[in-house]
Amino acid sequence: MDKKTQAPKRKRSWRHGFQALWALLTNSYLVGFAQGKIYQGKGKTLCVPGLNCYSCPGAVGACPIGAFQAVLGSWNFKAPFYVAGFLVFVGAVMGRLVCGWLCPFGLIQELLHKIPFPKKIRTFRGDRLLRKAKYVIFVLFVVLLPLCLVDALGQGSPYFCKLLCPVGALEGGLPLVLLNKGLRATIGWLYAWKMVLLGGTIVAALVIYRPFCKYLCPLGAVYSLFNPVSLVRYRVDADACVSCGKCAKVCGMGCDPVKQANDLECIRCGDCKWACPTQAIHSGCRK
Repeated sequence: MDKKTQAPKRKRSWRHGFQALWALLTNSYLVGFAQGKIYQGKGKTLCVPGLNCYSCPGAVGACPIGAFQAVLGSWNFKAPFYVAGFLVFVGAVMGRLVCGWLCPFGLIQELLHKIPFPKKIRTFRGDRLLRKAKYVIFVLFVVLLPLCLVDALGQGSPYFCKLLCPVGALEGGLPLVLLNKGLRATIGWLYAWKMVLLGGTIVAALVIYRPFCKYLCPLGAVYSLFNPVSLVRYRVDADACVSCGKCAKVCGMGCDPVKQANDLECIRCGDCKWACPTQAIHSGCRK
């Protein structure tokens, strides 16, 4: 293996190390895993950038999607504006860089995809259309259902977290049920359904690069809208580009930086930049 091939792999490993460190920092309440309890300190009033379940025993912050659903119909109007403002701020600064560098579940999917499998699927008929599902999920399960289906007090339910999110099943559901005998006696069809979704996501990740990020993640849907205008972005030097196609070939998300440097699907992992033989792809703050 030559040095040009080794360099991108070393840098990808460095990114994975950063992702793992961030996952540890945002889930640093380690005593929660020992006790089977959820951290309830002041940190839970603040959101973390990535999709990290509030119910994870180690989580020291709140998931922005979960928080947004929980407060959307609240009489305390400051709370919805805070969460929406947080999403807009993070998106405007970083776009989907959060997905590539700060989301623990993104790291888990990438590691799963590294496991050898007879057939890896890069794309398929309907792939691009299916990617629009995450926007439908955001509008329907994160906004409309919590806003419209409310209880007697006017409070909605976190329908995405409750019905669809495999992250909650992995980070919250599994450890809490395993660590609490009382909870094991109460699990029913909903828990079983979430385990089926989690299992399906894990199997899909063996075959497809980041399937949850591509097709289902409502947080990725929000951040993607900011990719073309965010402060941190990619730029391709047309004079240096030799149109070799290596950047598009190495992109797991199926983007072509030469055609669209800040594609909505780009998670800014840096693979295209590191694979470019002429260093034509640059990242940094927009000018």
